[in-house]
Amino acid sequence: MTVKITAACDGASKGNPGPAAWAWVIGDENGGVAHWEAGPLGTATNNVAELTALLRLLEYLDPAVPAEVRMDSQYAMKAVTTWLPGWRRKGWKTSAGTPVANKELVVRIDELLADRSVEFVYTPAHQVDGDPLNDAADRAASHTARSQEPAGSAAGSPLPPPEPGSARPATAKRAPKRAGGSGAARPRGAGSGASAPTLKARFPGKCRCGQAYEKGATITKNSTGWGHPTCVDAVS
Repeated sequence: MTVKITAACDGASKGNPGPAAWAWVIGDENGGVAHWEAGPLGTATNNVAELTALLRLLEYLDPAVPAEVRMDSQYAMKAVTTWLPGWRRKGWKTSAGTPVANKELVVRIDELLADRSVEFVYTPAHQVDGDPLNDAADRAASHTARSQEPAGSAAGSPLPPPEPGSARPATAKRAPKRAGGSGAARPRGAGSGASAPTLKARFPGKCRCGQAYEKGATITKNSTGWGHPTCVDAVS
């Protein structure tokens, strides 16, 4: 009986675009990390980093062995599970007739997915008690984006620790949406209380720390707009 490989991949860009890197991890039988690798990309976007992480993982995996791949990028997830077949049929054009972004990466990923069994699982990032493989891939990608030095278990590198301020609080109950032009639904009663409530972003945006967040990411209000909960000012 063939055992399914469980893996995760992630990309990071410090500035989007900015110093970027990719990373993947392979899980062991106990849910920990058996192998991992990360590599620098120079200056690149989050989307390029996410797709490159998946590409590097697929290149490493044995195509004859079924795999479960966990990702926290909604863009990469939709690219391979929803959009890719249509792009291929249209000659790598979008429904609007424009060229597919990051075409070289997407075409290569399509080639690597042919005749192999891969299940993609979306795992939200930065969750308390979240997925350990996703967390490890996130740490490896983020650290390598800053260092711009390749690393991995094959080179004897230890997994990097979490970056300061990277832990996220548990997600609060989603607040009702209100009409308006901001990139997120404003929670009722915001502006007073002991702590700022969190919610899901309605549109992609950029936090005050310089890192981007995607649609659906957990964000909260700060003094300059919306961003990561750990970047919020203390509520007075």
